[in-house]
Amino acid sequence: MKGLFITFEGPDGAGKSTQVQKLADYLNEKGIRFIHTREPGGTAISDQIRSLILNPEHEEMVDETEVLLYASSRAQHVREKILPALNEGYLVLCDRFVDASVAYQGVGLGLDVETIKVINEFATGGLTPDRSYMIDLPVSVGKERMAARNQLDRIEQKGTVYHEKVREAFLELYKNNNERIHLIDGENAVDEIFSSIKKDFTVLWDNYCSNN
Repeated sequence: MKGLFITFEGPDGAGKSTQVQKLADYLNEKGIRFIHTREPGGTAISDQIRSLILNPEHEEMVDETEVLLYASSRAQHVREKILPALNEGYLVLCDRFVDASVAYQGVGLGLDVETIKVINEFATGGLTPDRSYMIDLPVSVGKERMAARNQLDRIEQKGTVYHEKVREAFLELYKNNNERIHLIDGENAVDEIFSSIKKDFTVLWDNYCSNN
């Protein structure tokens, strides 16, 4: 693998998608080869699975189905899109990855986290991001931000207790993986958040270039 794999994580409403786009714009300015993708989704098959997972009408979906659908989408995404790009030397920006499944499907749903990790190890072939930017935000603030959206998806519609568990899971992931995960306060201004990301990315990119 010759490329660099960067993911963005955080609770709903934290603004990660905005920050992924800002980093993509910055990479364009610098002439760095990259692809910008998301999960669930990223390929034709994965996008169809996304529509199943997030459709608010699918209230009957059981937790185990949700876990396996996310993993199925990810397996296709990794092998069809992410790994080929990394092997060609591209930088890959991905909006969510395995950390999200640990937080949302593992801790959020009250399922065994080690089982979630094993399923996703199989789905990804053990692929791990080089850096993950985790934007933290209180659930109450995230819900206020999402209230302005026209429609919330099936996961976003879950209750406050669920989303509090998800947030705590993300913070625990940071505590246990702070060499990979860069934690940022999502209550800061958008430009301030991006300044923190850009500063860290510059060091990461310089180290990557010096070793390749």
